[in-house]
Amino acid sequence: MSKITKATLQDIKQLAPLAKEAFLTAHGHSASKKDIANYVAANFSESSFVEQLSNPDNRYYIIYHQNKMAGYSKVTLNTPTANIGSKNITYMSRLYLLKEFYGLNLGKELFDFNLEFSKQHQQHGIWLAVWIENKRAINFYTKRGFQIVGKHDFRISETHSNPNHILYLEYVL
Repeated sequence: MSKITKATLQDIKQLAPLAKEAFLTAHGHSASKKDIANYVAANFSESSFVEQLSNPDNRYYIIYHQNKMAGYSKVTLNTPTANIGSKNITYMSRLYLLKEFYGLNLGKELFDFNLEFSKQHQQHGIWLAVWIENKRAINFYTKRGFQIVGKHDFRISETHSNPNHILYLEYVL
């Protein structure tokens, strides 16, 4: 049994280590250990989550499976990108699960939740960036109708970037 809740500041002590572990599973091998360690320290610390959760534009949602925190997502409404003409689109910058919860359809459930949230707020579509070597994620999104509409260099450090696809799903209104 699973449930999805909006993340609050009270969730940070559990959310920060979950986010770090999930990121390392998906991207830990994408750059040098030093670059990854510095990126994780800057972006997945408790203080980083305090700042991010305090911004009302960011919406974090946590999915629980059998009362255990299994993953999370981050979406931001009305976030245009150069690759897409519409301004009323949602940016889903994070959708991560812990590896132990793979194969339980929790990623799909959390994605569907974000999709409905986006549609309820009169958005015209949803977009994201995904590392071109993350075949699992690319397959997940293309099965749901996303199209590759551009590219983006995801900066890990001053000296390392990972090439990403920009994927977009336009809603049929």
